[in-house]
Amino acid sequence: MRELKAGIYIKSTAALVGSFFEHTTILIVEHNEAGSTGFITDKSFGKSLHELIEFNHAKPFPLMDGGPVDRAHLFVLHKRPDLIEGGKQLPNGLFLGGNMEQVIEAINTRDVNEQEIQIFIGYCGWDLGELEAEVEEGSWSL
Repeated sequence: MRELKAGIYIKSTAALVGSFFEHTTILIVEHNEAGSTGFITDKSFGKSLHELIEFNHAKPFPLMDGGPVDRAHLFVLHKRPDLIEGGKQLPNGLFLGGNMEQVIEAINTRDVNEQEIQIFIGYCGWDLGELEAEVEEGSWSL
């Protein structure tokens, strides 16, 4: 079995049918002694960035439903450190976070597309050992 670590994707199994996580894929962005953090990568939030009051100056850009935790904040994953400074590099060539003004600028000038950047509302989080237990019980496949 593959090891749980930052940069891998996990998929929900039939054990999660009927839950918030039904038919989801999650990218793990942190996995350490504090626990695990990730984002659902295949669930639309159903709104566009420009529909949020504080980003009404932005061009339309889809928002993803990153998870049930901290749904009051936006989180960014991107592949463009040449345009967006300050992101934390993940093992798979993605960057977590960065300068939000530069994110909006790149979207407004159409210098990025949905394959290069994703914006999430909320995230998924597990305390130390929780995700391992869920994998062990069969809720997630690696």
